[in-house]
Amino acid sequence: MTLCDAHRAGVCLHITSLPGRFGIGEIGQQAFAFIDAMVRMDLSVWQYLPLGPTAYGNSPYQALSAFAGNELLIDVADLCEEGLLGRDEIESLAKLPRDRVDYAGLIPVKTLLLECAAERFEQAASQHLRKSFDVFIDQQDVAWLHDYVLFRLLKSQHGERPWIKWEQEYVQRDEQPLRAFEQRESRAIRKQKIIQFFFFHQWQRLRDYARQAGVSLFGDMPIYIAHDSADAWVNRELLRLDGTGKPSGVAGVPPDYFSADGQLWGNPLYDWNYHARTGFEWWKKRVRAALDLHDLVRLDHFRGFESFWAVAADADTARLGCWEQGPGDAFLNALTASLGKLPLIAEDLGVITPQVTALRNRHGIPGMAVLQFMVEDPEFDVESILADCVCYTGTHDNDTTMGWFQSRTKSMQKTVLSVTSGSAEVIHHDLIRLAFSTAAKIAIAPLQDYLGLASDARFNTPGTTADNWQWRVTGDSLSNDLIEQVATMVRASGRTQG
Repeated sequence: MTLCDAHRAGVCLHITSLPGRFGIGEIGQQAFAFIDAMVRMDLSVWQYLPLGPTAYGNSPYQALSAFAGNELLIDVADLCEEGLLGRDEIESLAKLPRDRVDYAGLIPVKTLLLECAAERFEQAASQHLRKSFDVFIDQQDVAWLHDYVLFRLLKSQHGERPWIKWEQEYVQRDEQPLRAFEQRESRAIRKQKIIQFFFFHQWQRLRDYARQAGVSLFGDMPIYIAHDSADAWVNRELLRLDGTGKPSGVAGVPPDYFSADGQLWGNPLYDWNYHARTGFEWWKKRVRAALDLHDLVRLDHFRGFESFWAVAADADTARLGCWEQGPGDAFLNALTASLGKLPLIAEDLGVITPQVTALRNRHGIPGMAVLQFMVEDPEFDVESILADCVCYTGTHDNDTTMGWFQSRTKSMQKTVLSVTSGSAEVIHHDLIRLAFSTAAKIAIAPLQDYLGLASDARFNTPGTTADNWQWRVTGDSLSNDLIEQVATMVRASGRTQG
C-alpha cells in the first residue's frame, strides 16, 4: 500500500490491547476477529506499535531486539491446535485480568508455557510445521536470530541485568567462552529459536489474512535501539559507546508539549559516521525486515534523521542537551537506492524545523497531523491538512479525545467546539468526522476514540513509567451498534474501499 491509493480510514490499536481470555492481546483468533470487525466498519488500515520483545517497563519502544518478535504476543490457543499445549494447561492464563495486561502475572506463566511448547516441538509438531521452522532458521539464524537467543539466555543467567553488567568475558563477547556457552546450552538455544519461529509463523498468517481482507498493516519503527538490546551487545560499532560499552551520550527531546523537562529516553546515540562508511547496511537490513512484517512503516522521531537532541549520559533530565546533525539525504538516498520507493510515514511531531520538512518533502515521505494539537487554535483551517499526510484525532501518546476534551478549560472547550461544529457529548466522533473530512490520504483514530472512552483508557503518558502499555479493550466493546456507527461515518466521508 502507498499513499497514492484512494482515501482510507483506519484504527490504531496495539496488539497487546486486543481482547481475549489469556492475559494479553495475541496474534491469533482475536486478531483475525478484529480484522473482520474492521472490514464491517469499512476501516482498511490497522496501525499498532513496535512488535519487538520488551523488557523492564514493558515499553515497545525499548525492545530487546530490532529484529525479534515479542513472544508474549504468541497465540497459545494456536499452539493447542498444533498439539504443542493442552487446553487445560493454558487455562492458567485465563485467571489473569482481561481489561488490562498484568505483566508481572503474565510473564512467568506464559514463558513457562512457551518453553513447554518448544520442548514438545521435535516430537509433536507436524511435518509441515517442522519444514517451516527449517526455512525460518535458514533465513534468519545468521542474520540475527542466533545472536539474539544468546543474548536472551545470557541475560537470564545474569539475573536479567543489562549486558554491560555481565561477566566481562561475555560483555566483550570473547569467542572461547561464547562457544563453550553455546555447547553447554544447545538445548535451551534451540527452544528459544522455536519460540521465535512461533511468533513469525503466526504473524505471517495474520498478514496473509489481512491482505485477503483488504486491510493494510501499519507498523512502527523506533529510530533508536535500546542500550540493553541484542543489537547493541552484538554491533556496538553502530553506537557511540566507550570501551566498556557505556554510552557517551543519550537520546531524547527538549522540553515540549508533553514534558516541561523534555523527554530523556536514555537510548545510546548512533555513530552516523560509521553508518555512512558502511553504506547504511544495518539500516537497510532493518527496513527490509520491517517490510517483511508490515505494509506501511512509520519512522518514529523522523526529525532525528535531520538533526537529533544529544544529552550527556549522566544527565538527570533532557533540558541540557544540544542539536547535532543527522544523516539526512545520504541515509534516505541509500535506502531508496537499495530497496526502491518505500511505504514510509514520517512521525514529524514536536519541534519541527523547515529543514526537517524539506528533508521529508525531498524524499516524498508523508508526515502526520494530530487534531488534538491543532483544533485548540481558533484560526485552525481544515484545508491546511494536505493529502500527503496521515491525519489523527490523537496518537498512542495522547490522552483519549474524550479525556483530553474534559481536561480543557471551558473557554478552550468552546474554541474546540467552534472548530468541530459538534457537541461535548460526542466530541470523540466529531473529531473523527473532522479527521475523515480532511484531504489526508489516511485518517486514523485510536480505538479508544471510536469507543468514546475517558482518560482511564489512556495507553501511554510520555515521561512517565507507571501504568503505561496496559489498557485492553473488552470483547463486548465492538458491538453491532458501534460497528454500524463507525461504518456510517466512513461511508459518509467517502473513505470506503469496497
